Amino acid sequence: MELEVLAPAGDRERLLSALNYGADAVYLGRKNFGMRASSSNFDYEGLMEAVKLSHEKGVKVYLTCNTLPRNSEIPLFEQFVKEAVECGVDALIAADLGIISLIKKYAPDMEIHASTQTGIVNYVTANELYNMGCKRVVLARELSIDEIAEIRAKTPKEMEIECFVHGAMCVSFSGRCLLSSYLVNRDANRGECAQPCRWGYHLQEEKRPNEFFPVFEDEQGTYILNAKDMSMIEHIQKLREAGIYSLKIEGRAKSAYYVSVVTNAYRMAVDHCLRGETVPQWVYDEVFKVSHRKYCTGFFFGHPKDSQYYETGGYIREYDVVAVVDECRDGRIYATQRNKFLAGDTLEVFSPGTKPEIIKADVIFNEKDEPVESANHAMMKFSIPCDKTFPKDAIIRMQKD
Repeated sequence: MELEVLAPAGDRERLLSALNYGADAVYLGRKNFGMRASSSNFDYEGLMEAVKLSHEKGVKVYLTCNTLPRNSEIPLFEQFVKEAVECGVDALIAADLGIISLIKKYAPDMEIHASTQTGIVNYVTANELYNMGCKRVVLARELSIDEIAEIRAKTPKEMEIECFVHGAMCVSFSGRCLLSSYLVNRDANRGECAQPCRWGYHLQEEKRPNEFFPVFEDEQGTYILNAKDMSMIEHIQKLREAGIYSLKIEGRAKSAYYVSVVTNAYRMAVDHCLRGETVPQWVYDEVFKVSHRKYCTGFFFGHPKDSQYYETGGYIREYDVVAVVDECRDGRIYATQRNKFLAGDTLEVFSPGTKPEIIKADVIFNEKDEPVESANHAMMKFSIPCDKTFPKDAIIRMQKD
């Protein structure tokens, strides 16, 4: 494999999305030692099932233990590693040097990936981590593509390089931030970040309480700390030429729909790239059909002069998932509703590895086969006439007005 599409799996539903939509590997977390404490994550039985399902599809599983643990957490780590081995996890992602040493002690044969939390920005550090037993380094987001190429050139070819290529960016260096700890006592370095960089801020002089000065982009205040999202889907060949092996999609806290769409887009883009083919425009367009902030290319092409997003702390959301396909037969799509839509609406059906299909819901039939004006009940079973067929679990979405 020349390039790996590495997808996030925050829970079982998102894991299945990653598996169905073309991931080569997934990364996920347990209830502790992971950088996404707010995600559902996996208990022991869930991890065992996740590895089984993934391996059945030839997909690798990387388990995060990339927090900076305190003294009280260290005694719990041996059992964490033991259970990872029992479940058949393919690699552990770690940042703390002590944790890396304990992985080597408790599971000498376990593959170790040095997390982006380690802050790897040069070939000396990458080489030293490789010498310590790390098979892979996840480079800091703050590197340019030329710096990455130099790291690749000055490290052993057996050492793999992984980089984040899509998703949310952190205003702090490699996620090493204390803002959340100071403001709301939630430690970002232990997976509890409240993302205060996304909040709106005002300027106030201490002797003039409740008098806000005009430092703002809109009436909500200023989003001076708020970063755009990263998207490198149009630059797969450049990532490949720089020597990056694993293309990592951020988003363990994102929806299953997000994981499906973005994983599928990168799968398609990578496959076209490896075949030497031009990537169709519709593949690039897909990443705009999920909830996202404005996109940029991060630090890959130098200083990200336009990477801050000052307009709002929220997301751009132009599409809603309205249903999921149960089956297609007798000239109809049978599906389960997720969001309301009306008879006559134009819909788009999205399934793995294919261009989305436009259909029109001229008539909607309820479960009793009666025509209705809308699908307006959550999890309502319905059908619509259609001369095309789609696989089970294909996603039906609709562009918002």
